[in-house]
Amino acid sequence: MGAGLVKLAGVLRMIGWLSPAAVGKLAASIRTYGVNLLALLHLSANMHGSKAALADERETVTYRELFGRAEALSAALREAYGLSPGRKAGLLCRNHVSCVTFLAAVSGTGADLVLLNPDLGAGQLSGMLDKHGFDLLIADRDCLPQAAATSCSGAVLWSDDAARLADGRSGAGSRSGRKNRRTSTGSLVLLTGGTTGEAKTAAHKPSLFRYLDGFADFVSRLRVLHHANAYVATPLYHGYGLAVLLLFLAVGKTVVLRRRFDADEACRLIRGHRIEFVTVVPLMLHRMLDADPEALQSLRCIASGGAELSPKLAMKTECRLGEVLYNLYGTSETGLNMIAGPRELSRAPGTIGTPVKGVKVKIVDDGGKEVGIGQVGHLLVKSKGAGASGVNAWVKTGDLARRDESGLYFWSGRADDMIISGGENVYPRDVERVILEHPAVADAAVVGVADEPYGERLKAFVQPEADVQVTPAELADWLRPRLARFQMPREIVLVDRLPHTPLGKLDRKALIGLAASPAAAPPKNS
Repeated sequence: MGAGLVKLAGVLRMIGWLSPAAVGKLAASIRTYGVNLLALLHLSANMHGSKAALADERETVTYRELFGRAEALSAALREAYGLSPGRKAGLLCRNHVSCVTFLAAVSGTGADLVLLNPDLGAGQLSGMLDKHGFDLLIADRDCLPQAAATSCSGAVLWSDDAARLADGRSGAGSRSGRKNRRTSTGSLVLLTGGTTGEAKTAAHKPSLFRYLDGFADFVSRLRVLHHANAYVATPLYHGYGLAVLLLFLAVGKTVVLRRRFDADEACRLIRGHRIEFVTVVPLMLHRMLDADPEALQSLRCIASGGAELSPKLAMKTECRLGEVLYNLYGTSETGLNMIAGPRELSRAPGTIGTPVKGVKVKIVDDGGKEVGIGQVGHLLVKSKGAGASGVNAWVKTGDLARRDESGLYFWSGRADDMIISGGENVYPRDVERVILEHPAVADAAVVGVADEPYGERLKAFVQPEADVQVTPAELADWLRPRLARFQMPREIVLVDRLPHTPLGKLDRKALIGLAASPAAAPPKNS
C-alpha cells in the first residue's frame, strides 16, 4: 500500500491534483461513491465544472452536466431496474454522450457491465444475449435487431431514454429524492476477438492503484496534458477507445465523439474543432490521409492502435503531417503494454516500441525458453493490470513478436496465423511487409492454402494503389530476390479492397475462405 500511495502522489503531482484542495475532492468522491466511474465524473465535475466535457453530433455537455446526468441516471437504474452489485447489464451503443452517461451510471450501481459490439450480426448478438442473461440491456435503437431482441432475458432500455429516465419522468419510476450510495465496484467486461468466432471476455475492475504506471507513462509519452481536446474515433466498446476517453475525462479535456466513422466527415471535424489528439486504427488513418491530409494539420498526436500499423503508413504519415504518430500495442486482457513514439517510428517504421512502465515483456519459443535477438516467438507480458484478478503473472497474449538489437519490439502476427510450408515456419506478416515495400502496393495479406507435397503454400491478396497498374507476374518477379524460397507465394491475386472487421483489423478468416474457393475471390473491379 505504501508504494501504491507514493505512485498515486506522483500521478497526482503530474496532473496538478496534489494540492490539499484537490486531494480533498478526490477523497470526497471516493467516500461518497466508491471507486468507480461515477466517482471519476464527480471528481472531474468538481475540478472542471463548466468546461465542455463531451460533444457529439447532437449536443455538447459540460463536466458538471455530465456528472449530474450520470448521478441521476445511476439512482434511477437502481430504483427502476434493480441494478446493484451482483447484477449484470449489457451496453450495445455507438459513441455518443448517452453511451458515456450509461457507462458511469451503471458503474455507480456496482453492477457488472458488458460492452457489446453494435456491428454483430443478429444471430451472433442473439447468442451473446442468451449466453450472458443480462438483467438489463441498454441499446441504441438501430443496434438491436428484432430477431436478437427476443433473446433478452431481462429488461431493454433504449439509450435515448437516458435524459428522460434521469429526470424522473420515466414510467418505470423516479429518483424520489433518493441519493446514490457508495458501492463495491462491478467489473467492466470487454469482449475479445472480432465479429467472427466466439468472443472471450476480459473483465476489469476500476482501481485506484492498479493502472497508475500505465496511466502515467501514457500521459507522459503522448504529452496528453499539452493537448486541449481529443477526437475518439475508435469505438468505446473496445478497450482502447474507452481507456483514452476515461483518461481525457480524468484530466479535464474536451472529447469529441461520433456514432460512426466516415473519413470525409472525420477530416471536416478535425479541421472544424481544431482537434489536437485523435485515436484511430490504422485503416482510419489511411482513409483520412487519402481523403484530405490538409484538414489534419492541427493534429499534434495521432494514437494508432487496435491493429497493425504498416511501415508504409507510418512513413506516409510522417511525410504528410510530421512527427505526430504514436503506435500503441495492447490486448483486451492485459491493457496497454507498449508504445512507439515518432522518433522510434522514424527510425524503425512499424515498431510497437518499448514496454510502458510497470510492464515486463519476454518472447519465448514453443517450449517456454526465451529466444534471441531478431528471433520470432510467443509474446508474454506481466503487469498488475493484466486480467481481472490483478495477479502479477505472465500472460500469453497469443501474438508473435521479435526484438531488435536496440530494444524495439515488432509484432509478427498471431500465433495461429503461422503457416508451415515444406517443414518451414512462415510468418505471414514478414511476407506482407516485403510485398508492401513495392511502390504499386497499397495493402497486402498472405494466407495458407492446402498443397501437396508442401502441406501448405502461400496465397497473397494484393490491393494496388489507386490508378496504378501492376500484374501478378510483375509482383512475383519483384518478390523472388527479396524472399526466401519457402516464403514465395504460389499465387498472387489482385483485389480492389481487402476485407476488414468493423474494428479495422484484417479479416483473415474471410480471406482464408476466399483462398479455399478460388471462384469466390473478389473480382478486381468489384
